[in-house]
Amino acid sequence: MSDYSNKISDVVNNVPPSAIRRFFDLANEMKGNVISLSIGEPDFVTPWSIREAGINSLREGYTHYSPNSGYIEARQAISNYISRRYGVTYSPKNEILITVGGSEGLDLVARALINPGDEVIIVEPCFVAYKATVMFAHGVPVVVSTKEENDYKLLPEELEAAITDKTKYLILGYPSNPTGAIMTHDELAKIRDVLVRHPEIIVISDELYCELNYLSDKPASLIQFPELRDRVIMINGFSKSYAMTGWRIGYSVGPAPIIAAMTKIHQYCIMSSPSMAQFAIIDAAENGDSCIEEMRNEYNHRRRVLLKGLADAGLKCFTPYGAFYAFPSIEGLGLRSDEFCERFLLEKKVAIVPGNAFGECGEGHVRISYAASIDDIKEAVVRMKDFVDSLKKG
Repeated sequence: MSDYSNKISDVVNNVPPSAIRRFFDLANEMKGNVISLSIGEPDFVTPWSIREAGINSLREGYTHYSPNSGYIEARQAISNYISRRYGVTYSPKNEILITVGGSEGLDLVARALINPGDEVIIVEPCFVAYKATVMFAHGVPVVVSTKEENDYKLLPEELEAAITDKTKYLILGYPSNPTGAIMTHDELAKIRDVLVRHPEIIVISDELYCELNYLSDKPASLIQFPELRDRVIMINGFSKSYAMTGWRIGYSVGPAPIIAAMTKIHQYCIMSSPSMAQFAIIDAAENGDSCIEEMRNEYNHRRRVLLKGLADAGLKCFTPYGAFYAFPSIEGLGLRSDEFCERFLLEKKVAIVPGNAFGECGEGHVRISYAASIDDIKEAVVRMKDFVDSLKKG
């Protein structure tokens, strides 16, 4: 085979592969009773009424391209959902774009906004795609490392210190993947105060886990502050809250000029999101609240079981109040995060993800997804205790 190493873009070469997928793939290749707590995928099946809406769209012949922004009925359902849950109104005509998952929204907004050399503030530990999408768009990631002693929340003074005259936008992801941290409305108000002093900065608010909050039954978001209404692009979707990962459907909302720029890129690269999935999300947005509550309650139960199991294994863990991840510390066990995860997988057949996959400040931690069955979680923590005990014995 020819050597293509000098043909690949330097930008692409400089972005490392996702460590999440590495451990997921390793687990899939292993034989025996392997437990995967590595990827953030609900083990629930999409609720039947949502599936039925997708099936009915096929029966009715919706097998063609949709409008680039998505069917107006789907955008209207999203607008109604945001109004009901956030108390903020967005026009379905020009302020909402339906995307192929939330990940496409992150990519589109980076390419729509970044000029080469623009700086983007990224709050770590964070979802692996944040830094990658910025780099792919020739931007410069500026990392703010949050701390466990601050419950992994972004502090206003940390944001202020990261801002320069090259800052284009801030990416904020709460509830957090990987830590499970949340930010309340009052805490976001302090971030609002900083942003008001810097009116040139745009905010990308990733709220894919907005419905998985175990302290409040209402999402908290920067879009709820009127003074930021035209500076925030919210990235959201249906994968986590409604167990729809395989449908590949998400949305972006924000000021019309930015949504128009994102739509232009979407037109050329994607054309439109899957029609069947769009009809499914109409039902999800309109009728899915009880399904969300049922799944959220089960995740909360699993969260408690996992945290108790980690404590029994002797691992200190920040208490997560959102998403479906725990981020325990493995410091003092003599292994780096990736070494710990690799040995845990090979020796105990449990796949988790090293904390440094989510930023350098994640070193010394591991991410464990509790979007798995309660039986798998219970067995995984037993294996974790055995593994930690073996490390302590040397």
